[in-house]
Amino acid sequence: MFAALLCTLLFSISITCGHRSAKLIGGTEANFWRLTLAAVLLGVWAYAFGVGINSAAFPLFFLSGAVGIGIGDVAFFQTLPRLGSRLTSLLTGCLSAPLAALIEWIWLGTTLSLAQMLWGLLTVAGVGLALMPSEHVHRNKRDLFVGTVWSLLASVCGAAGGVLSRKAYEVVHTAGEHLDGGNAGFQRALGGLLLGGICLLVVKRRAFKLQAHAPHELVVAASIKKWRGVWPWVLANGFAGQTLGVSCMQWALESTPAGIVFAILAITPIVIIPFARVLEGERPSRRSLLGAAIAVAGVMALA
Repeated sequence: MFAALLCTLLFSISITCGHRSAKLIGGTEANFWRLTLAAVLLGVWAYAFGVGINSAAFPLFFLSGAVGIGIGDVAFFQTLPRLGSRLTSLLTGCLSAPLAALIEWIWLGTTLSLAQMLWGLLTVAGVGLALMPSEHVHRNKRDLFVGTVWSLLASVCGAAGGVLSRKAYEVVHTAGEHLDGGNAGFQRALGGLLLGGICLLVVKRRAFKLQAHAPHELVVAASIKKWRGVWPWVLANGFAGQTLGVSCMQWALESTPAGIVFAILAITPIVIIPFARVLEGERPSRRSLLGAAIAVAGVMALA
């Protein structure tokens, strides 16, 4: 529970910074560079204090990262510039928890008690009430439709990635191994980085061709100008979310059903409220505050 709650704080910082970086350089590129940063940092930890990739569950953790991070986070970053951080978190947070519980029940046979399901649903309902966008926030129909489709894909892949991690930990325990959250996060980050790199090559292939034929001085000058404003956001996003946040998430998944972990993570958008107020000008309403109180009560009941 503590690991999942800590993860919500780290993810709230990550999502807000990710929204800024996605607006500046595009969601696909922002996602790739934060994954690169996380892979380097977690790799140092994994080889200094862990086992690196020498684990019986490495293929499952790698697949978990490819699905949950590689596909899921690419979809999430495509949603952010279209729907904003609050609405993006609302859709993915409210869908991921029941999907994770359903997938884990079908595949691994993990069942939640009636009380756990009720309190989890109360948490998700509170998040839905709290994060409903204010009336003054307007978006065109195309952005709403495309953003919703991307958020659905992000929810399904995020939930599936979480359940794959649960299965991977079963393999770890059966093999008599020990894998901390940082080492598991590194193995997942490798799968996410592979898919993220492929997506970047596909999306930016035309830009890469133009840069290959452009004068070197112009390419360097354009890169310096681009990164001068975006690097702090990418750094904060990668360190808070993909490095520390995902490590805490893996820590939580080792001993807690995915449905409960994702229900707790669903309150991440509530923590985003003050960040969204400062950075995006979205003022929380009384309804938002009431929903936040309901969601927090649900998490307390789960605990």
